[in-house]
Amino acid sequence: MKAMILAAGRGERMRPLTDRVPKPLLEVGGKALVVWLIERLRAGGLRDLVLNHAHLGAMIESALGDGAALGVSIRYSPEATALGTAGGIAQALPLLGAGPFVAANGDVFCDFAFDRLRSEPRGAALAHLVLIDNPPHHPAGDFTLSGGRVGNGAAGDAAAERLTFAGIGAYSPALFDSVRRGERAELAPLLRQAAEAGRVTGERFTGRWVDVGTPERLAELDRALRVR
Repeated sequence: MKAMILAAGRGERMRPLTDRVPKPLLEVGGKALVVWLIERLRAGGLRDLVLNHAHLGAMIESALGDGAALGVSIRYSPEATALGTAGGIAQALPLLGAGPFVAANGDVFCDFAFDRLRSEPRGAALAHLVLIDNPPHHPAGDFTLSGGRVGNGAAGDAAAERLTFAGIGAYSPALFDSVRRGERAELAPLLRQAAEAGRVTGERFTGRWVDVGTPERLAELDRALRVR
């Protein structure tokens, strides 16, 4: 099973740090964010990786090369202009192959066991999502989870607990059938449509997870990793 690292975002909230360094190469605990993620993927048996990039992408390729030094194989899907989460995946499908694959946001730090996704999605499901308890910066959540089935629910509906999408999932290529290669598109609308049709499964993850979306969160995570 292959895995894709989504790394084409500009990192606007990280500026000025990302003016000269692409977000995946920002360091915490002495290692680039993307290296932490690659190590987790490798530990989960996912060694055949695809990484998309746009802003300062040449720096990413120079830093990671073919992945051999990290015990993985990396192929790249460059984008002249960032195509969004779904657009980036659709562009990379020829590299990902015809079977299900894992995808993870390149700015997520976590201790999730990626081997859990190596048999997902199953049956008629188009996606299997990892969901977490809502962090302080995203209190409204994204989806509901009941009996392993992901739903859209309704914001403010107390009867259906909403959780936050962790930026980690396993997908069938068929989820992206409506996205033309080279077209900008986001993942959330595709997931909501599939969830409405009952074709998204999921699981709740309660371990360590950080969306490294601001300089403050980057600095906080760096301090935590250096004192452990």
